[in-house]
Amino acid sequence: MSDIGKKIRIERIMHRDSRNIVIIPMDHGISDGPIKGLIDVADTINKVAEGGADAVLMQKGIVTHGHRGYGHDVGLIVHMSASTILGPDPNNKVQVCSVEEVMKMGADAVSIHVNVGSETESDQLQKLGSVSEECNYWGMPLLAMMYPRGKDISNPHDAELIGHVARVGAELGADVVKTLYTGDVDTFKDVVQGCPVPIVIAGGPKTNTDEEFLQMIEGAMEGGARGVAIGRNVFQHENPTKITRAITEIVHHKKSVEEALEMLK
Repeated sequence: MSDIGKKIRIERIMHRDSRNIVIIPMDHGISDGPIKGLIDVADTINKVAEGGADAVLMQKGIVTHGHRGYGHDVGLIVHMSASTILGPDPNNKVQVCSVEEVMKMGADAVSIHVNVGSETESDQLQKLGSVSEECNYWGMPLLAMMYPRGKDISNPHDAELIGHVARVGAELGADVVKTLYTGDVDTFKDVVQGCPVPIVIAGGPKTNTDEEFLQMIEGAMEGGARGVAIGRNVFQHENPTKITRAITEIVHHKKSVEEALEMLK
């Protein structure tokens, strides 16, 4: 029973033709406050939905403020982890809701964040395993955000580290893993090869140019990524609709960076 539930929900957030995913996370308000692009969440959701995003990702309390009941549909992923930049350890992600709770909100998937290498790694891994069990019971797809972060992590883009954290997410039952791009197509291919579930890449800090940003996405897709889960570089863009459309041209239609840049004109 749970298998068909997961299948149906995943199909709601995955592009039917490419089988890839463009997710726009908007959960930054809990960590960073009401930053640019997230003051009016409903307006931003409208813009990225019109640009062709497959899903948006947010905390449970924002769902009612960003519900889209008109126009182009967009999938809903509810994030179950939280920490703030004001806390003593922002890397300590805690669980703030349950799978059953977000099912009542109509979520198509849930996500949980784990910082492998942090001082509270063991607690976060335990929560990932527990949430995975809940997801299997209820037929809810699970996106695991897996990052190498902690006092002994000097280079979070190191290919071996990224390969390790991606594998950890798969080992504990994630249906999709979100992690960092290594910055190199060949090393990222190794990451993908070592992870038996689809990988989508994070956006990281806001990039300097649209071309640089889209080149990162193109490289990740060439390396075997199945899509993106990118927030700031989209919702803080001067035109979130156009940049979302440019992303979908690469992710879903295998267009070049040059062709995708035409979407921004």
